[in-house]
Amino acid sequence: MVHPSTNTEGLDISEQGRTADGQIVRLNRRLFMQLHAFGECLATDDLVESLREQRFGSVLYVDASDPQGVALLTFSENADFFVTELRDYLNLPPFVGLQPKPELTMFGRTYALGHEEDLERTLITRPRQKVCDPNWPWAIWYPLRRAGSFEQLSAQEQRTILMEHGGIGHAYGRAGYGSDIRLACYGLDKNDNDFVVALVGPELYPLSSIVQRMRKTKQTSLHLEKLGPFFIGKAIWQNEGANA
Repeated sequence: MVHPSTNTEGLDISEQGRTADGQIVRLNRRLFMQLHAFGECLATDDLVESLREQRFGSVLYVDASDPQGVALLTFSENADFFVTELRDYLNLPPFVGLQPKPELTMFGRTYALGHEEDLERTLITRPRQKVCDPNWPWAIWYPLRRAGSFEQLSAQEQRTILMEHGGIGHAYGRAGYGSDIRLACYGLDKNDNDFVVALVGPELYPLSSIVQRMRKTKQTSLHLEKLGPFFIGKAIWQNEGANA
């Protein structure tokens, strides 16, 4: 439940939003999402049947860049899930027989920007719905790291740059071409990236077009240190799961 901001002692690490009348709201929940990629998968039927028997939420992608490649996206509010239930599951058939691609592993958490009114929808409900929407099977997943130059800008300059960047995504979303999922991965990424981004939509070309358009923004052209690697896939299994 979201509660109005109150004066409390100690450090508050909850996510923060704001109601229409300007009242601050907080929610100490977020969704962790993790992508594991694999090779040497000659058939996907066993993977889908196995996932069908699981309670946790998952999306299975076939890899557009590897005819024997797949990727498994899982998500949970509980970080322990990834080192217990998911770890045990991936060490059993049928996934244990596949070849992991650790260079494409991505792990992050949802976060609020500070202006959202419905934090539960922003942090928990909407990201699950986006990746599990059967009308949006195509996905491009990639990590990124901002350059130090961005952190040296004033708060107003940062907002202006982010608004330019975000405006492109909103335009594509309004046109029905796709949507994005933004995850923070500070301290969660072995390559020290800052964010994981997913672009999801009904067709692949518009998602590629979004990336192309983003290259011309000030954030991408001037203030990104690293982008990628990219995973491009199409979902053949989607389930929001019982752990949602």
